[in-house]
Amino acid sequence: MKTNFLKSTALTLALAGTALCNAQQHKLTLDLADTGVKIQPTMYGIFFEDINFGADGGLYAELVKNRSFEFEAPLMGWEQPNSDKHKLNDKSGFATIITNNKEGNKNFCRVEVKDAGGYTLINEGFRGIGVKANDTYNLSIMAANQEGNISKIKFQFIDANGAVVGETSVSPSSKEWKKYTAQLKATKTEAKAKLKITFEGKGTINIDMVSIFPQDTWKNRPSGLRKDLVQKLYDLNPGFLRFPGGCIVEGRVLEQRYQWKKTVGAVEDRETLINRWNTEFAHKPTPDYFQSFGLGFFEYFQLAEDIGAEPLPILSCGIACQFNTGELVPLAELDPYVQDALDLIEFANGSASTKWGKLRTDMGHPQPFNLKFIGVGNEQWGPDYIARYKVFEKAIHAKYPTIKIVSGSGPFPDGDYFDYGWKQLKELNAQIVDEHYYNSPTWFKDNATRYDKYDRKGPKVFAGEYAAQSKDIASAENKNTWDCALAEAAFMTGLERNAEVVHMTSYAPLFAHADGWQWTPDLIWFNNLQSYATPNYYVQKLYGNNAGTDLVAITEGGKAITGQNGLFATAVTDKNTKEVIIKVVNTTDKAQQTDISVKGKKLAASGTLITLKNDNLKSENNFQTETVAPKESTFKLSGGKINVDVPAYSFVVIKVKM
Repeated sequence: MKTNFLKSTALTLALAGTALCNAQQHKLTLDLADTGVKIQPTMYGIFFEDINFGADGGLYAELVKNRSFEFEAPLMGWEQPNSDKHKLNDKSGFATIITNNKEGNKNFCRVEVKDAGGYTLINEGFRGIGVKANDTYNLSIMAANQEGNISKIKFQFIDANGAVVGETSVSPSSKEWKKYTAQLKATKTEAKAKLKITFEGKGTINIDMVSIFPQDTWKNRPSGLRKDLVQKLYDLNPGFLRFPGGCIVEGRVLEQRYQWKKTVGAVEDRETLINRWNTEFAHKPTPDYFQSFGLGFFEYFQLAEDIGAEPLPILSCGIACQFNTGELVPLAELDPYVQDALDLIEFANGSASTKWGKLRTDMGHPQPFNLKFIGVGNEQWGPDYIARYKVFEKAIHAKYPTIKIVSGSGPFPDGDYFDYGWKQLKELNAQIVDEHYYNSPTWFKDNATRYDKYDRKGPKVFAGEYAAQSKDIASAENKNTWDCALAEAAFMTGLERNAEVVHMTSYAPLFAHADGWQWTPDLIWFNNLQSYATPNYYVQKLYGNNAGTDLVAITEGGKAITGQNGLFATAVTDKNTKEVIIKVVNTTDKAQQTDISVKGKKLAASGTLITLKNDNLKSENNFQTETVAPKESTFKLSGGKINVDVPAYSFVVIKVKM
């Protein structure tokens, strides 16, 4: 036994030695001299869009779908199991939708109960309702008892077999609209529960705003955000939060554009709108996808504040999505759109003595949100966009000269639209230009030098939407593979190395519901109970938490490391933590050995190594396990040099105190 053990150990050491001998040797130089280039605090941020059930059914923790009966089919999401909806004289009862003239919340449900044994409505939730054993859920409902003796409304979580896994009730007591509240405690963990509502007694009752939230929300805010999802955002250490999109800003037609003023004020008065991703993709139609705007502009600003990110709202420029109708507002009629932008800045930053600052104060946030950025349009292109951008820019900077405006270069990273947009925006001295690119992993690796020759005195760049695609753009077969994430890590060395030009970056899209997605790949996946981080998420997290403050040079043979022998690298210092941080990406199937000489300052005797790797480029994370996740270790410097082996197919972050 002992002999076999010694032989085995000797073989292991021999193989390890052979691997090191076969590793590509690199003599690198880290020069800590001041380059004068700062890493912007906004360098690595978050892009949020309500796609893939990212808001309702996702980040916004409401569990009841179509809670106020405002969908185009007002009873969508609701079942009447003991009623024949085609017979108004059904023995048990029936539900009908009443439309009133109230602005925003136009519909309510009238329930007529004919059987004292009870009449039932069931809500299916967002691909089910996720409840956890022993967790508490806050219920609220608006009700008005019209006639008869309906004395109780019973609420039950039921599982797939109809068994009750949580129960409570309210007693409607008024003929006028009144809000009733109660709590349910789940007795079982169930990912696809439903909400069963039973009306006891006979008579007619009106109901609206049937709502259930987990008590355990982010910061324990009533009717708040889903805690595990916000935590993942917080952990990215984002420099900004871009919202609400994305193409969702534009709408297929202008009437369906995102209008921020309809998303603030009392939640029950906000107007439900069809989601523009409702039937956009034939491979994943979602006719039940609407926006309740419970997650509105106030909540977005509050979220940005919570996670320490600068808010970056994007507003319609008066052009509907050019991939759909491209509907235009005539320039002579653009004033209301421009006024929306000016009013939004007042809402975010104005005092309580202003109209919109007072609304923010009344909503519970007397202090300004300190808005510094605003976006005009999402990814529009052509002369029509430039003409409208000019109007917005003039008006915004006339009243708010310190606000930085984000403009757009269109939906593609090159081509006629892109070239025209950049030429015009540069001539107009635009401040920040948004670029979007969804492409193959090879494209991302090949474009690590994309910004090397950009004009240092021209507009700054916002890499506002990007993600490597494992198959084809907008393909349902795209996966969050390690191959894609590794290519993004390589590309991001070029973003960081060009921090003089690139001031903001964000992966897209952010969220995807496992049962309700439209677009892949995505940064964070979730179902009704769980969430997991993709390999792409961990790449973003390592950059966001190791951004540094000042760019320094790391070279091989006097040249930047931009893919030679499959190696990519960038380096920064952090004046706050007094560290040097080196990011190295190895896209080859062999380990690469780095021998880094340090110029300019002495470093500590040891450092920290964070490694993100997997030998299988097709590896993905899932709800059961995260096979691609960072691991941390320590290493010792040798003679003041950093000697670190970079494994095959890996992204490593090297941190040493100065």
